[in-house]
Amino acid sequence: MNVWMIGFCRLRKNTSFTLRQFDMLTAQVERDRCRSHWQFSVRAEPVEVRKRSLQYPARFQWFLLFALWLGMFAQVPSAWAHESRPAYLEITETAPSRYSVLWRTPIMSGIRLPVALKFPDDVRNITGPTEQELTDSLVERRVIEAGANGLAGKQIEFVGLQATITDILVRVQLRDGSHSTTLVKPSKPWVEIAGSRGPLAVAGAFLMHGIEHILFGYDHLLFVFALILIVRSRRVLLMTITAFTIAHSITLAVATLGAVHVPRPPIEAAIALSILLLACEIARLEHGQVSLTARWPWAVAFSFGLLHGFGFASALADIGLPRSDVPLALFSFNVGVELGQLAFIGVVFSVLTLAKRIRAASVIGHGALRAATYVIGILAAYWFFERLAGF
Repeated sequence: MNVWMIGFCRLRKNTSFTLRQFDMLTAQVERDRCRSHWQFSVRAEPVEVRKRSLQYPARFQWFLLFALWLGMFAQVPSAWAHESRPAYLEITETAPSRYSVLWRTPIMSGIRLPVALKFPDDVRNITGPTEQELTDSLVERRVIEAGANGLAGKQIEFVGLQATITDILVRVQLRDGSHSTTLVKPSKPWVEIAGSRGPLAVAGAFLMHGIEHILFGYDHLLFVFALILIVRSRRVLLMTITAFTIAHSITLAVATLGAVHVPRPPIEAAIALSILLLACEIARLEHGQVSLTARWPWAVAFSFGLLHGFGFASALADIGLPRSDVPLALFSFNVGVELGQLAFIGVVFSVLTLAKRIRAASVIGHGALRAATYVIGILAAYWFFERLAGF
């Protein structure tokens, strides 16, 4: 009885596939001296089984590294890519000691944020609470009465916030026209109702939220990281990042001010697709192919930046802008996004500089670039199809 075996080879130049016929009893495993050419067959050993020491090629080692990276990212919830949305509490004084309350909590993967409001003991409900379930959040409305002195100087607690990573934006509007905006952290799960603290408080709150949004928006960071891998010149990279900033600032402004409205799911899917396209561009450059992104990276960054700006606008809409402070809040949020983006670029360049100083180029050079390309492409493809299925 004879067995037909086919040989496998690496995809290099001047390689070929071989088809050989072996006798079942005399067949053996052969390895050609040429490293790019392998021949396989079967050897029958009824008496003893020999131990073989397996030697893996370099590409297989990088595949193992890529699989490890993929396993690590598989543990990260997909909502992390773009789900650092805060909860929002709006309290408006409509009459002496009487307030209308709007409490909006995000829904992540079909689960409501496990945080509950706790008012002071002397606060009672006049109407409500009534709930309205939206596609991405749950809105609760009620009217409360807070006694003779109102809510001034009293604390509102957020039970369960300390067990999450979500912030809460609190907006208080009083009858005399004064207002205040506060960003509540899980480390301090309560807010004290006070009078107006001026525009600096609004600017500070939205500045911090802009920084946190970009640092927890992994799809945006992955896009910026892909641009860094494509553009090798720092001067060209500065132009590229500037074009990306101008573009998303434009769409952030027009979408926030209501001039243009684009549904959120298609925008998020398009953002994931833009990252996938950049991963393909990195692979093309690695094989020596000149592409549009390599020639005019600033133009590509500007085009994709328009998409990302709509994504930023969706996050800002989730917060709820103060009506009287829209320009200030919009500007502060955008500045926060840019500061977070610059901080990320600084960290990436610091790591690359450190790697050059310790002469680790042989370890994190060409192979690491390929592994990073695979990670970027796989994550972007996963996000794209996941968001496409959510339409």
